[in-house]
Amino acid sequence: MRVEKVQLLNEIGDRLEKSDFVFLITYKGLKVSDFSELRGSLGKFNSECHVFKNRMIRKAAEKKGIKGLSELKLTGDTALISGNGDAGAVAKALMEFAKAHEQVSPKAGYLDGSMVGKADISAIAKLPTREVLRAQLLGVLLAPSRNLVTVLDIKASEIVNVLNAYKNKMEKSN
Repeated sequence: MRVEKVQLLNEIGDRLEKSDFVFLITYKGLKVSDFSELRGSLGKFNSECHVFKNRMIRKAAEKKGIKGLSELKLTGDTALISGNGDAGAVAKALMEFAKAHEQVSPKAGYLDGSMVGKADISAIAKLPTREVLRAQLLGVLLAPSRNLVTVLDIKASEIVNVLNAYKNKMEKSN
C-alpha cells in the first residue's frame, strides 16, 4: 500500500477513535457552496465533515477494531461527520440541513460504542440539548427538597396562626 494511503488510513482511524460520535451521510448532487454551508454549520458544534472513500472508512474502522463500522456496507457518496461534545446538537443541525437540501440524508452513525441507524439519528436530533436535559434533571432532583420545605413551611405557619388566634381570643376575654 502506498504511503499516502497508509497516512490517510491512520488519519481516518484516529478521527474515528478520538471522536465522541460519527455520522455518515450521503450528499450526492449537493452544490459545493451548500456543502461548505453544511461544514460551517457543523463547525459551530466542534465537529468536522470530511469526504472519504467508503473502502477507506471500512479499512480504518477495521484497523482500529471498531466492529460495527468495519462491517457496514457503504455505497455511493459518503461524508464522515465526527467530533466531540454534544452529538444531539450535531444531529439536530444535520437533520435541519437535510430538510432544506434533499440531497443530504444520514446513512448511519457510531455513538458510544454502538451503531445507530437513520431512525436513531432522527430520534437523537429530536432530543433536547444537553444543557436542557441537565436543567430538567436538576429540577427533578430538587423537587423533593423543595416540596419538603413547602410542607414544613405550611406546618409552621399553621402553628403560628393557631397561636395568634389563641392570643387574640385571650385579649378579647380580658
